[in-house]
Order: sequence, then C-alpha cells, then structure tokens
Amino acid sequence: MAVALKTSSSLCSSQQQQWLYGSLSNVKQCKSKKINKPAPLVVKATSSKVELDFNDPSWKHKFQEDWDKRFNLPSITDIYDLKPRPTTFSLNKNRTPTGGENGTPMDMWNGYVNNDDRALLKVIKYSSPTSAGAECIDPDCSWVEQWVHRAGPRKEIYYEPEEVKAAIVTCGGLCPGLNDVIRQIVFTLETYGVKNIVGIPFGYRGFFEKGLKEMPLSRGLVENINLNGGSFLGVSRGGAKTSEIVDSIQARRIDMLFVLGGNGTHAGANAIHEECRKRKLKVSVVAVPKTIDNDILLMDKTFGFDTAVEEAQRAINSAYIEARSAYHGIGLVKLMGRSSGFIAMHASLSSGQVDVCLIPEVPFKLDGECGVLQHLDHLLHTKGFCVVCVAEAAGQDLLQTSGATDASGNVIFSDIGVHMQQKIKMHFKDIGVAADVKYIDPTYMVRACRANASDAILCTVLGQNAVHGAFAGFSGITSCICNTHYVYLPITEVITAPKRVNPNSRMWHRCLTSTGQPDFHGAVASIV
Repeated sequence: MAVALKTSSSLCSSQQQQWLYGSLSNVKQCKSKKINKPAPLVVKATSSKVELDFNDPSWKHKFQEDWDKRFNLPSITDIYDLKPRPTTFSLNKNRTPTGGENGTPMDMWNGYVNNDDRALLKVIKYSSPTSAGAECIDPDCSWVEQWVHRAGPRKEIYYEPEEVKAAIVTCGGLCPGLNDVIRQIVFTLETYGVKNIVGIPFGYRGFFEKGLKEMPLSRGLVENINLNGGSFLGVSRGGAKTSEIVDSIQARRIDMLFVLGGNGTHAGANAIHEECRKRKLKVSVVAVPKTIDNDILLMDKTFGFDTAVEEAQRAINSAYIEARSAYHGIGLVKLMGRSSGFIAMHASLSSGQVDVCLIPEVPFKLDGECGVLQHLDHLLHTKGFCVVCVAEAAGQDLLQTSGATDASGNVIFSDIGVHMQQKIKMHFKDIGVAADVKYIDPTYMVRACRANASDAILCTVLGQNAVHGAFAGFSGITSCICNTHYVYLPITEVITAPKRVNPNSRMWHRCLTSTGQPDFHGAVASIV
C-alpha cells in the first residue's frame, strides 16, 4: 500500500523533508521549527484504494477492511454457483492408521488447510519511522496486522479431476528451477487424478504460433527433467493479444492454466484471468513467480534467485583470484538485475570478496571527488587489488540510452559493465598508474543452470501449491512464500511495481559493512 503522510503545517521547507522507504509505504516526515505553540498537524494516508485519517480512532479498522478486500482471493465461484466436492488429493494410502481405544483403526492425520487459515505478511513491529528499514503506515508506526491466505490442499475442491485439462506454460527468460516446477505440477495433478496434462511450447507464443503443438505431459515423461537447466517446454518473450490467447484456451478446452514467469508474465496471466472472467469461463489461472532478479513485490524470494546468487558468487570468486594474482589487479563483474540489485547485493555478501557493490537503487558517480574511480585508486594503493560488482541496471544515468525495448516491453539497457571497464582503464592510464582490469559477465551462466537444493525445495512447494490453489477454485493468484510461509496472493497486488532494494534496509547496510565502500553520491535513491 503506497502511503504518504500529509501535513497542514507550512513551517517545513523541502530541504527539511525526509523520505523514509518501505515496500508497503512511503512515509514523509518533516521536522518543524521550534515555536511556543505548535501548529495543528493533520495526518492522512492516501492511496488509490483508501484514504485514512489517522486522527480517526477507527482508521485501523478501515485499513484492515480495505486490506482484506484487496487480498481476498479471486475464485471461479465468483461467477459460477458451484458446489464443492470432497477432494481426491489424499496421502492416507501411504499412511498406517493407528488403533483407537477399542482397537479399531483410525487415522488422526490432518493434512488439509482450512480456508480461514492466514499467515502474517509482516512480523516486525517498528517503534519509529527512523528505524532501519521501517515500513510504517502511520506516523507512530502502529502495529497493524496484515494477513494473507495460507496455501495448501483443501478438503473440498471445485473440479472433477477426470474431466480436467490442465496446461503449463513457461514465459520470459530462462531461470533455474523451471523444470522442477513443471515436474511437481504434473506430479500433483496426477495425484488428484488428472489424466489430461499438456505443456504449451515456447511461452505465450505457443497459444497462437502455427506449427507449435501442445505437448502431452505425464509423470514418466517429466521424471528426470529437474536434472537439467533451462525449460523442458521452451520459453519466449511477448505474445499475442489477450483475447487471442483466451480464444486458444477456449478452443483447447483448458480448465487450468499454470503460468511460470516474472512481473510481465504475471501481468499477462492476470489479463488472461480477467478475460476468462469476462467470458464467464470456468478456468483457473495460477501463476508461479519465476525470476532470478527477485523483484516481485511482497515475496521473500522467487524461485531461481538462490541458484543465481550461488552461480554469481563463482564469477566473483574468479574475479577475485584474477585480481589478487595480478599487479594492481581489478576484477569487475556485471550481474543481472533489470530493476533491482538483489543478485549483486546478495552475491557480494555471500562471497565476502567484493570491495565495491553498485546497484540501481543507489546512485553513484564514477569521476571526481568521492567517485568510484577515486576509491579504486585508494584500494590499489592500500591493498594492491580490488573487486567490483555492478548490477546491469546500475548507473544508467551515466550512459546514453537508445530507448529500445525487447519483445516483453522491457527497456534494453546500455552496457554498464563495458562502460566501467573502459572508464577504469582510461582513468588509471591518465594518472599513470598500472592497472590490470579483468571483466567477467556471467549473465547467461547464472540462469541456464539447474536449481540448487534450496531452490529445488522452493520449486517443489510452489508447484504443488499452485495445483492445490487451482483445485480450490482460485484464479488470478500466485503461489509464493511470504515471511517464511507459503501463501496465495492476488496477482493484482504483486504487479503494481517491481520490488527494489531499500537503501535504508539492514541488508543493504550489511552489504556496505562487508565491502567497506564509501558513499559515492551523497543521496539516497527513491523507492516507489
């Protein structure tokens, strides 16, 4: 929830205003001048959803009413008057019933999730908006519970498994874990009793491109696909009009569509969901968040991120060895991060070998006093070598932009890595200092590998929960992990903007502590 605090006091200049950042709120705080009688202060929270007056004793109730409405999960029962049936998903056949008091077998296993189960999205109570990483709704940082729906199998379902046709599609770029999710979706569908499972080849393109036929899927076919990276179904960016995709869904008689992808893919999945509702189709559209950038709102992490960080760390280790072994060696590594610096930050933290970490959320300058180049000069004189890690979207204000976009509509960035390599070489040549620059760009290496153990577990749970959500009748949702718990979120709440690193967060502060780098700009980037 984007929130700004309004003040009626006219005693605060723009220089006195301080913005504090959080993923759910932007809190604007202003220190007033000292006067005998303080000016009256009227504080309100504004958003596109609701307006809150914090002087109103019932503001918390109004906020939670709005929250519950926003995070209520869309369902096929919103447009159809359907009666549920008992679930076909059961693990009882694999369990040994225990004996009751009279010796008769009884099964005490409760393996289903109640529809009223909730998980807290946030668990930290900040005492002040000035606390590191504070995410406050009101000026006093009052504790407000923000509940979201717990994911998992329900006792009652809204589909007859033997009549279901389920489809899986993977969109966007490659990401570690795609095959793991495909595999688990197929396994779980078959556990419910679904026999008609297909894969749509090469993203949304598979719905309309002539010559691309759907691929029948089964446990036997996908049994070992998790041992390889890439996507068993293939990927592509962009696609046809939403109406054409839904036409294809209708013609193929698809009942469940599982969409694996990032922000753009989620937006596409939501458009498909809305078009299906408009046509009153009984189709459940469920997304699974896939992006190595980890830039989808509200989630702890997306699948593929942990593996990408691990692979990126290998590149950093190589850069370190090269730099450490050379006279005045400088290792430069460019990592992926289209709108956020999570990979660069976490890889820098995990390696412990990075001297400078540059991310798009924190502006910097290369030249002049307090610039990056001056700091590199200092590092060469004090320790003899250094390692720099830069996210692909960092420093774009220093480069000329073409304005070009890819098939998904994403801006094609100028290459900050090559630019920095050239600037570093030129700088040290101009000042007459020998410098041996080694530049490493592992962009496609970090996303083309198979999932590591951590991501494999995450993919397993997200894939299984996606199927459970579809059978529960939900549509227009994503299966994700929030505050260490597996939950369902409405897609509409996670596509409003990319998640970005908060420069005031403890994690970024930890990264700065590890690298020991100074402030290269003197300002904090704005987080929206």
